[in-house]
Amino acid sequence: MSTTKIDLTAATERAMHVRRLYHQLEQQSLGREWTIEEDMLGFFTDVGLVGRQVMAAEGTWGKGGDTRAELKHKLVESLWWILVLSDRLGVDISGAYTSFIDKLDTDLV
Repeated sequence: MSTTKIDLTAATERAMHVRRLYHQLEQQSLGREWTIEEDMLGFFTDVGLVGRQVMAAEGTWGKGGDTRAELKHKLVESLWWILVLSDRLGVDISGAYTSFIDKLDTDLV
């Protein structure tokens, strides 16, 4: 198992770089960039696909293909959407995560 840790600040910067590339494609095809609401719909779609892949991995939804690879892809894509949405909404996701997990750690002891 890898011991590489994710830096959420650096990950958000990379996520936003890729999102800006998508904005360029949206400008070309739609004449405008997606709104935050449209980004949220993209995220919802991918979360739904995570659900299907979990069902496939558990054997409750028949589907061909490489289920593990598709599940991994959709989980990471969902994380990417969370980083994009947090940035676009002005949420410090790294600080919010640290506060959230510290509170849970304290409350559950």
